[in-house]
Amino acid sequence: MITHFAQLQLATVSIQGVKQFYQDQLKFPVISESINEIRFQPTDFVTLTFNETDEGLHPAHFAFEVPFSEFDVVVSVLEAAKVTLLKWPDGRIIDQFETGKNVYFRDGDGNLLEIIAHSYIKEGILQAYGDLKIIYLREIGFPADEVKACREMFVRLFDFKLDKVTDNFSFAIGGTAHAVIPSKKRKWIPIAMMALQPTMVVTLGVSSRAYIKQVQDRLEEADILFEEKLTGELIFKLDAYCIHLIVTPFPEDIPARLHLPFAFRDDV
Repeated sequence: MITHFAQLQLATVSIQGVKQFYQDQLKFPVISESINEIRFQPTDFVTLTFNETDEGLHPAHFAFEVPFSEFDVVVSVLEAAKVTLLKWPDGRIIDQFETGKNVYFRDGDGNLLEIIAHSYIKEGILQAYGDLKIIYLREIGFPADEVKACREMFVRLFDFKLDKVTDNFSFAIGGTAHAVIPSKKRKWIPIAMMALQPTMVVTLGVSSRAYIKQVQDRLEEADILFEEKLTGELIFKLDAYCIHLIVTPFPEDIPARLHLPFAFRDDV
């Protein structure tokens, strides 16, 4: 099964700018750095990588889950670090919804980041890392021309479950990973930012080599080209997005232990 987002790789116009934001303000540890690449490790199970480019950028959207009990503290940490928190049209910064809270901000490349907390998630199962108390990378945005076709491919290849399904928006969920699939005609909240297709590589952690073989068989059935590395990593494109699958030590039972709804449900 898919267990989590293991890595998100994005483009940047400035390695030093990225370093100042993610290391100096967000306090993400740097695990490697070169002239044109920098890698951060916000938790033991996720890596955030940036590669410098001179090409134009389309901002990405991604969200980190934090413990519900720590959410207000995390917002205070962001404010103390002078991170500009984005306002909704009515002027509020924090959005409270039925099951939680969230707040949005942007980095120097325009990427839309979100800190989100859900009251139903059991705390103490995963370690909360750093000043921002991050427990995992919950969401990555996959803007699509055809939302239905994109979400159905997540289901077909990975057995993802669907939530909040509409003509122009869907969640596709596997383990702790939530793929957010909006139409490119639907703008990102809260600032009505264009949902463009970012240049990114998404690595999904999986539970076993047997699962990777299962995905390989499904890719062949769908006539999707793929490459298998000697390390066992599987690489292919899904709706023009570069996807990697790799076996990691992330425990398979974590979604159920966190009380994530789709960890207990077979319906969509």
